Amino acid sequence: MDKTFFIDTSRCTACRGCQVACKQWHKLPAEKTENVGSYQNPQDLSFSTYKLVRFSEGQVDGKLRWLFFPDQCRHCIIPPCKEVADGYDESAIIRDGQTNAVLFTANTAKLTKDQRQEVREACPYDIPREDPASGVMGKCDMCVDRVHNGLKPACVLSCPTGAMNFGDRDAMLAQAEAALAQVRKRSPKAMLLNADDVNAIYLVEHDPKRYHERAVAEGSAPAPLTRKQFFAKVFRPVRLA
Repeated sequence: MDKTFFIDTSRCTACRGCQVACKQWHKLPAEKTENVGSYQNPQDLSFSTYKLVRFSEGQVDGKLRWLFFPDQCRHCIIPPCKEVADGYDESAIIRDGQTNAVLFTANTAKLTKDQRQEVREACPYDIPREDPASGVMGKCDMCVDRVHNGLKPACVLSCPTGAMNFGDRDAMLAQAEAALAQVRKRSPKAMLLNADDVNAIYLVEHDPKRYHERAVAEGSAPAPLTRKQFFAKVFRPVRLA
């Protein structure tokens, strides 16, 4: 059974507990940060930062709002990064047999610089990052060492609001759909992002691009047509000569 994250951004308060917990569990070094006019720090993902709470401030539906987005690898069901890497070295990126997590190995360093760039560019969410010193690529690994031992990923365990959730895919999909129904009562435009394609499903209340330019994969399936739209599209009037 695939394991899946469900990330409800409507519950996120940007405490960044998930971001800190990820660094602590993976023993990732701190990065130099600076004030650039936003509370978001660091400014992007890196080989040392697998999880980043992105901040976006602006007018949303006529109100000034902060939108928070805990960015991480989506562990795609069909991962483009792995499809590219497999063409060069099938040991560079693997799938975990118990969780179906997408895992980057030390063998990513065996890929050439251009090949590693291809791997990164294949990701529609721009997640993988490279260690400039070793050439090894890294990202969220779903805390598979914890999950194999019956524990939740560190980011999920640290979340105080219920924004971060994790479990069997069917259970997370059901939870996501139930949460979406509730959120739509106050935010009719709320949606789940790429739910059919990923094992890290996000719920957002507003246009995904307002949260982050790569929040949703380009070319996502369009919203289902209404009955009226369907018949208007299929049964177009025919003009006789």
